[in-house]
Amino acid sequence: MYQPTAEDLKSVEEWFAEYDALAEHGAIEELAGLAVFPMNLATDVPGGHAAVRQWTREEYIEAMKDAMGGGTAGLGLESKRTPHFISQNLVVVETDATMTIEGERQTMHYADLLVRTEDGWAFQTMVQGGWGYGWTPARRG
Repeated sequence: MYQPTAEDLKSVEEWFAEYDALAEHGAIEELAGLAVFPMNLATDVPGGHAAVRQWTREEYIEAMKDAMGGGTAGLGLESKRTPHFISQNLVVVETDATMTIEGERQTMHYADLLVRTEDGWAFQTMVQGGWGYGWTPARRG
């Protein structure tokens, strides 16, 4: 089992600090620059089963424009992240986040798979329940 070094942990924290700063300003193109495409997504279909999909860079940008609008500034976003290193180059980061939207406090629980590239960390897979509205449920085989 891989035991991350202090530098490994610091590098993931720094990556998320960059991601958060870009998200705060709604810098969607720059956020896409922190990813590897095609990007894997896993969620579930409300009242159904799991759903999976892959996004191109263009699909990611369009979805994030819809989800983030002008950015996360003003939402009081707070995130607690727990990295789980699979190896020196693969880390699943579990996040518990809270934010305020229209005066109402909301919580989220999700995970990202980050992969170490020649340019540093990049996110490659996003996992979060409950946002697969209209997606086709996953099927085996």
